[in-house]
Amino acid sequence: MMPDMQKGDETPDAVQRLLARRGNEAGFLGDQHGEAARRLARLMRRAQLSQRVTMSYDASHVGGNRGRPLQGELADSAAEARRLLGALAQRLPGDCWSVLVDVCCFDRGLQDIELSHGWPRRGAKLVLRIALDQLASLWGLGGVAEGRAQGHQRHWLPERPPMFAD
Repeated sequence: MMPDMQKGDETPDAVQRLLARRGNEAGFLGDQHGEAARRLARLMRRAQLSQRVTMSYDASHVGGNRGRPLQGELADSAAEARRLLGALAQRLPGDCWSVLVDVCCFDRGLQDIELSHGWPRRGAKLVLRIALDQLASLWGLGGVAEGRAQGHQRHWLPERPPMFAD
């Protein structure tokens, strides 16, 4: 586990394993990838898109709409999260988005994803890295902190006056 991760961390298992450092070598994924996966997992949970494991007898889930609440019955934060996810899905390629949803929302393993897509071994690992690269760049996350190269300095005096007269 990375030192900056806290208890209750939301990073998906597949991403955590690829973030792990071995000795002096960095992990396959960088810190910006882990942060992008964490943010996406949080957004998916806020959108209430995770699968249910048990039966819910809640009145809003039973009956007419095949167990899904209507969009009007969702909390505003869940509706906003779904809107943001829809915008992200439009901006990312289809294979990248499907791998991100499988890993960050449904917590599927990479081998399972490779089998379902018919990809070769380690194919999902590469697609996940590409998808997290694109997601991190959309959110402005980078591997290195960067600022302005050099700012223009402004002052009201052409030069600093001498402190003591000679």
